[in-house]
Amino acid sequence: MSDTAGNEDVFRSDFVRRFAEYWQSQGRSKAEGRIVGYLLLSDREGVSAAEIADGAQVSRGSVSTAVRRLEELGFVRQVQAPGQRHRLVAMGDDVWGNFLRNERGYLRRQRDLAQAALDRLGDGLGPAGRARLVNMRDYMVWLDGYHDTLLAHWEEYKERRDAAAPRR
Repeated sequence: MSDTAGNEDVFRSDFVRRFAEYWQSQGRSKAEGRIVGYLLLSDREGVSAAEIADGAQVSRGSVSTAVRRLEELGFVRQVQAPGQRHRLVAMGDDVWGNFLRNERGYLRRQRDLAQAALDRLGDGLGPAGRARLVNMRDYMVWLDGYHDTLLAHWEEYKERRDAAAPRR
């Protein structure tokens, strides 16, 4: 292995580690973070669970659990491997836009939870608790409504970026 390839491997490993640390600091599992970090650097359309376990340095069981959760979040999808029984894990080019699209379910569940508390507890809430719950509900409603604008701005930004990119 050349010195350059060795340095690249060290950098990749460090990237996965650092990405996982950040991911974990946001309340997510470290295994999920290692898998996302690994897939961000992958040049392949789809990667097997065994390859992910090896490349992300996580257990095979962690891969299965984490991939299900990452699918729910919109970070990965499972695709059929051509001519094989097993499925591959794939990450789209715009994983962050997909995350934003899929965040809506979370916002709506949080909105509904706040509304349920307001409905159920009603007059039993003091002014401070009521204000916090109203702000929670309304923030979720506001942010959910703003997603279309955020996604449109993101798509416009990518179009401008791609149009300005030098042609190779």
